[in-house]
Amino acid sequence: MINTHELYEKLELSPVVAAVKNEEELREALTTDVEVVFVLQSHLMQLQDLAEKIKASGKVAILHVDLVKGLSSDESAIDYIKQCTSFDGIISTKSAIVRYAKRQQLLVIQRFFLLDSSALENVERQLLHTEADLVEVLPNVSPKIIKELVKQSRKPLIVGGLIRDKEDIMGALGAGGLAVSTTKGTVWSV
Repeated sequence: MINTHELYEKLELSPVVAAVKNEEELREALTTDVEVVFVLQSHLMQLQDLAEKIKASGKVAILHVDLVKGLSSDESAIDYIKQCTSFDGIISTKSAIVRYAKRQQLLVIQRFFLLDSSALENVERQLLHTEADLVEVLPNVSPKIIKELVKQSRKPLIVGGLIRDKEDIMGALGAGGLAVSTTKGTVWSV
């Protein structure tokens, strides 16, 4: 299992995260130089197989726990992931899940959606209390907002959603993001 410091180092060296939604995308991601893979959609019965494939390729495996079919999003789900799979960590939008996963010594990314200014204000408040190792915000927003979030969060920031090309990647990283996550396979090797 990888620790937080090692994850930060991997993201600094390879700041593009492959976010996959199916087996075909995973096969493609595993042939790239990305160091970290986010599994966004999956089924309970696939989890160990997905984690083993990612780990066998030498990559970090992170599971979006809120989106696993057949697995409730509660503490028992975290226990299952920790005890029965080889995932290094989880992504969740739920603060209680984030806290529990940290207590179980998993890597944790707390995901926030920035839909409007009131959502941004809510995220800013929640960032003061998050126990996550990293914070992910979606969708990709202006560099000015990314800079504000990096300053406020005091946690490394991953920018995701609507990352389409190298310019989007450079904009997010240039504004202070540690990494970007994207489902767009054409930019995994940028």
